[in-house]
Amino acid sequence: MPSGNKHPYPFKIVLGTLLSLAAISLVNNTVSFGGYTLRPLDILADFRTGAPVEDSALVAEAALADSLKADSLAAPIHKDFATYTGILDYGFNAGNEGAGMQHFMHALKELKTGRRKKVRIAYFGDSMIEGDLITADLRDSLQAYFGGEGVGFVPATSVVSGFRTTITHSFSPNWTDYHFRNNPPAGTELGPSGHAFVPAPESWVRYQPVKHHRLDQFEEVSLLYGKGRRNIIVNNKTLELKGKGKINAYSFMSDSTQRSLTLKFLNENPALFYGVCFESPSGIFLDNYSFRGISGIELGKLSRTMWDELQDVRPYDLIVLHYGANVLFWPENTKFDWYEKPMVKVVDSLRRYFPQTSFLIVGTADKAYKKKGKYVTAPGVKALMKVQHKFAESRSIAYWNLFSAMGGEGAMTRWVDTAMANRDYTHFNFRGASKVGALLYKAIMDEYQQADM
Repeated sequence: MPSGNKHPYPFKIVLGTLLSLAAISLVNNTVSFGGYTLRPLDILADFRTGAPVEDSALVAEAALADSLKADSLAAPIHKDFATYTGILDYGFNAGNEGAGMQHFMHALKELKTGRRKKVRIAYFGDSMIEGDLITADLRDSLQAYFGGEGVGFVPATSVVSGFRTTITHSFSPNWTDYHFRNNPPAGTELGPSGHAFVPAPESWVRYQPVKHHRLDQFEEVSLLYGKGRRNIIVNNKTLELKGKGKINAYSFMSDSTQRSLTLKFLNENPALFYGVCFESPSGIFLDNYSFRGISGIELGKLSRTMWDELQDVRPYDLIVLHYGANVLFWPENTKFDWYEKPMVKVVDSLRRYFPQTSFLIVGTADKAYKKKGKYVTAPGVKALMKVQHKFAESRSIAYWNLFSAMGGEGAMTRWVDTAMANRDYTHFNFRGASKVGALLYKAIMDEYQQADM
């Protein structure tokens, strides 16, 4: 194109615009409207000498990021217990001998790196976990990552054996079951499940594996029994059990060709029997100790001798206490002194008995009740949640807020509407229990990934 056709106006417009913007940059040009403030314009910032002028919001954001980074290295950041969905570990509380998640995380690291063979969890709870609900999925996920096969502890008899899906369990009807609620005779030592079983002549119990990965065979079997000497028949072979302590264990490797384990008790066998544990030679194992209808304070009825001897034959790296459904029998009650004080005593006792064990309190789930024709969260839920968090924090142990993790206010109604909870608006069904197990697994693994060992 010939040079004579170039027009001078575009150049003048651009030059004028730049000069105008430069002039505006020399004055305070901050503009506010509607509650918002625009950033000041400064096109000469790159040419200025000295410290650059930075936006105050960006400076504050950078300072906050640096602060959070520093805090994460120095100490755990405080989180609101009422809304946080992860595990709050109070084992780091200053001036306290912590029993939070540190020991358990260290044990998991050692298991994963091959420096130890077994890690065990004792999971205590009420009907929320009976039939291996919640714990089945938690166990399966942990074993998938850390290794291990086997369902853990199974009692001699059980009122929920008919719907437990992680093992096939049958037994004769002539067992005597002493437990928390039927006044056992003096000298009867209840086991960790809150039960002690006495066989009658010809009593039997049979366990069969199920068709599920990690549960489809029996490898290492441990029998838990009381004091005394007795003969039992194990899959048609006679075995003599000798028990010097109040709780004893006899372990053996199962014959892989046998698809079931049958125990028969002879006439001379009135001694106490507790149950059978199923494990593999290495891995992580979770024992479900459910007892329908209790609040957790009943654990205080178990003797120190039993706990001490249990620790010798079956040591635990993590003890989980999951209660609440039976504390909320009056949905509008918000005072739980009757529960808090004895439950704190239980926690204190267990901490003394298991000084090298981690402890985790699982807070109450949501519970709904009908008010003015609509199902809403019971007022007692949040009050109980505060109490459970209080004794977790004051005792320097860990706390997981199930209420928040499942969705908070109104969650149980939503879970019922989506077929994850029963229409008693209290208990999870199999589908919901599976989700809770997955939520707790995620919370544990988040702690594991952050642990610095």
